[in-house]
Amino acid sequence: MALSFPEIYPAVISIPQFSVLGLTIGPINILWYAMAYVAGLVLGWRYALALVKRPALFGDQTPISREVIDDFLFWATLGVILGGRLGYMLFYQIPYQFDAFAANPFMVLRIWEGGMAFHGGLIGVGLATWHVCRTHKVPVLRLADVAAAATPIGLFLGRCANFINAELYGRPTDSAFGMVFPQGYGSGGPPQAFDWESKEWLYRGDEVARHPSQLYEAALEGLLLFIVIAIAIWAFKALSRPGLVSGIFLVGYAIGRSIAERFRLPDAFVEGLPDWMTMGTLLSIPMVLLGLYLVVRAARSPASPPNTPATAE
Repeated sequence: MALSFPEIYPAVISIPQFSVLGLTIGPINILWYAMAYVAGLVLGWRYALALVKRPALFGDQTPISREVIDDFLFWATLGVILGGRLGYMLFYQIPYQFDAFAANPFMVLRIWEGGMAFHGGLIGVGLATWHVCRTHKVPVLRLADVAAAATPIGLFLGRCANFINAELYGRPTDSAFGMVFPQGYGSGGPPQAFDWESKEWLYRGDEVARHPSQLYEAALEGLLLFIVIAIAIWAFKALSRPGLVSGIFLVGYAIGRSIAERFRLPDAFVEGLPDWMTMGTLLSIPMVLLGLYLVVRAARSPASPPNTPATAE
């Protein structure tokens, strides 16, 4: 028997329409998805600070100050938002829905309508890391390792928010894990499957049980990856080998994403790929290659010795 979608209200806070000096404002809905971004960045920032406060994890010489982490939070936020949006446009919108983009190029600014790509956000954060390291004269791999350790926190919260939004659901299944998602009259997820006026989820009546692939991704890309990296850091001092944590993250995410893609419903508009390949899996291949390179490189390099500063990467 299929599970029922919990139908959580997609807005954390909903402010009804109101007037100020004759100007009508609202209604304003602050979505769980937006709050997941905020919480992920803040919790990741706090975890990063906890790491850099412990010199022993880096070989008794912390190469990163709190000032660097605080500055990185700002630039990483820009990288996630701008990179995620531009990545979606470059990887999905322009190649497969170019007519819609050509008719309205300013749709790239409509972040509130959805459409964010993790791989684009990763590139954005990579550029933010390079900028901050160049500004503060910090080894790139050192800051990248700290960022990689904290990133699964945001991934976990983001995928949970995808589940609450009833979006990015999985392929049809008759397994015990199957769940009937509201699909309304669109591809699923607000605003297609949720009526903001009646505050009710919309069902067509022909929905089938599907894998809750958002939760699979939350577990694989978020919780499990965070635990693996945390064990590598706290038990084996992986941060003392520059690039190792970044490599583990890249390989771990790519594997988790590729596994989840076998259960996730592919984007209907993505054409030209073999049946066994999805865009998420394709974009993860460079991550595996770069991640393996970093892991091998770190394994062949000596760990940072105690009481000596790390050399620039």
